[in-house]
Amino acid sequence: MSIVNLVTGGAGFIGSHLCERLLERGEKVICIDNYFTGRKENLTHLLDHPQFEIMRHDVIEPVLLEVDRIYNLACPASPVHYQYNPVKTMKTSVLGALNMLGLAKRVKARILQASTSEVYGDPEVHPQVESYWGNVNPIGIRSCYDEGKRVAETLFFDYHRQNNVDIRVVRIFNTYGPNMLIDDGRVVSNFIVQALRNEPITIYGEGEQTRSFCYVSDLVEGMIRMMDCDDFTGPVNLGNPGEFTIKQLADEILAQTGSTSTFEHRPLPADDPVRRKPNIELAKEKLGWEPVVPLKEGLEKAIDYFRAAVEADSA
Repeated sequence: MSIVNLVTGGAGFIGSHLCERLLERGEKVICIDNYFTGRKENLTHLLDHPQFEIMRHDVIEPVLLEVDRIYNLACPASPVHYQYNPVKTMKTSVLGALNMLGLAKRVKARILQASTSEVYGDPEVHPQVESYWGNVNPIGIRSCYDEGKRVAETLFFDYHRQNNVDIRVVRIFNTYGPNMLIDDGRVVSNFIVQALRNEPITIYGEGEQTRSFCYVSDLVEGMIRMMDCDDFTGPVNLGNPGEFTIKQLADEILAQTGSTSTFEHRPLPADDPVRRKPNIELAKEKLGWEPVVPLKEGLEKAIDYFRAAVEADSA
């Protein structure tokens, strides 16, 4: 029998790619999303697929479904969106995790939590390893997301220890690619959209802070390998260990778009991490996984997507 997957947040950026990839594997997919940041347009080409089903639902409310595997991705992931309603963001992380873990316990499903590199905060260990506990401000403007995801990880491991729920936890580092929102607020989408519109590119500080950028197809492959892996709960880092300064990213996007944009420097946001790079040795060892799409190639695909999206937005 075909595996039945539940993907929460399945109409979002990463979720939509995951739904598509699971269907390509011949599996069944039930997608639930409340469309706060997800969009049905991301899934239009899948709506007639006989193995695909979509429901409008908010994970802070329980849901009863018969499924084999649960991918819990539901949560706004960019500062613009998760700071818009921080209480709701925390509820989504915590109540969403509780409801999905409760479902997994009832139907004996394997469940994967899409956690985040934000659990490391502004890290004092570089590159970040899974054994590092992090340096997180519990009362800052990013805390609703950072601490919400940390609590979700706690709940996953408590359900595993107390109720033998079959859990998987992945910590996702900066990911980019098609299906991101134009107003996503994350650095790759911000820079590309500003460059395509020949608007000033907003750089916080001097642009010397670093990030590691993982193309979405690489990430989805890692998530599925983690779900397929027996006897390994994680947490495991999924990200591209290539480290670039924000200024280097901006320069590459300017070069690829041929933009006339200039740089506009602004003060660094509160609690913004200075360096971010995953150690992926554990993913290599346990999953045989590492990214294969280099930044230059991934940006070309992302720019093509955003060029069409910007044109449609301005039409």
